Amino acid sequence: MWLRPINPPMRDWHGKRVWVVGASSGIGEATARALHAQGAQVVVSARNARALDAWVAQHPGSAAVALDVTDAAAVADAARTLLRQGGIDLVMYCAGHYREMRADAFELAEIQRHWRVNFEGVLYVLDALLPALRRQGRGHISVVSSVAGFRGLPKSLAYGPTKAALINLAETLYLDLRHEGVGVSVVNPGFVETPLTAHNDFHMPGLITPDQAAQAIVRGWAAGHFEIDFPKRFTFWMRLLRLLPSRPYFAAVARFTGL
Repeated sequence: MWLRPINPPMRDWHGKRVWVVGASSGIGEATARALHAQGAQVVVSARNARALDAWVAQHPGSAAVALDVTDAAAVADAARTLLRQGGIDLVMYCAGHYREMRADAFELAEIQRHWRVNFEGVLYVLDALLPALRRQGRGHISVVSSVAGFRGLPKSLAYGPTKAALINLAETLYLDLRHEGVGVSVVNPGFVETPLTAHNDFHMPGLITPDQAAQAIVRGWAAGHFEIDFPKRFTFWMRLLRLLPSRPYFAAVARFTGL
């Protein structure tokens, strides 16, 4: 029972329609590229229309819809356009915003920006697509969270809570949709070499490339996993820390980070 796939495995991408939101760089761009190479009809979205147009020019058969994920009307319009053209087999939400923050530099406006991009944007996508996915009785929703959402971490006052919310959201969606033919997965990366992590001024253990992240994600979908995390040599320890009671957890984090 425990070895059975949690989601319907996705292995054959030929002819599948995929919408990658947050695809102008990093994990989203690399995953869109990997799916295109496997025969998927990929639609890429992000704010940077020029980057999207350049991507489409290099990937025949793909399409681009530029949008700001914090604009509910723009997300709804994009979804309506895609649905008029046919069904959606996978939507991947990879848009993200990250800036280090600690309590001594609390900035409400910046925290609210994290919520708008990292969490509310997902809700706009769900509002626009979920009824159609349920009607067609198939498809897959994948949201990119982070191991930073497992538990509280220093410098993650703005970012971490949004990722924790995404993990909870994905778990709840899975429970609601598991009998309707719609799969749900949550991607929890460790450190990946992207524009978001380029500003980190600390050692990032287990750092991998976006292409390595994309391959791990595609393998996770093929295996029918709900939670996809990588690199395992790093996320293994984060999972162990997740299990600790509060007192030893706080002590371990303070020791390893020096904060």
